[in-house]
Amino acid sequence: QVQLVESGGGLVQAGDSLRLSCAASERSFSSYAMGWFRQAPGKEREFVVGISRSGTTYYTDSVKGRFTMSRDNPKNTVYLQMNSLNAEDTAVYYCAARQTVYSNSVYTERIQYAYWGQGTQVTVSS
Repeated sequence: QVQLVESGGGLVQAGDSLRLSCAASERSFSSYAMGWFRQAPGKEREFVVGISRSGTTYYTDSVKGRFTMSRDNPKNTVYLQMNSLNAEDTAVYYCAARQTVYSNSVYTERIQYAYWGQGTQVTVSS
């Protein structure tokens, strides 16, 4: 059972940058595919970006060119670098993990992830 803890959220101005971190408790971190989701008030939780065990990434259209996901397996941590933030990026951001020993896929659906962090608030003022 892996525990995930997000950090790095905060209040920023439009055009600013933030880097979110997600620290995992699992020593076999390299066997997990990871993802970032976000949920704005009154809206469904939506996929932002996912990363495979080997580092392949897939981004939702609204963040392409602005957000970058990466993983550091020796540190059991994934990151979300967010640049050129705008008000539409305001949401609670959640880290998610899926154990996938034999697959190198990226996963884009909420139901595909078994483990979730507590979320970190990102607020972008315009």
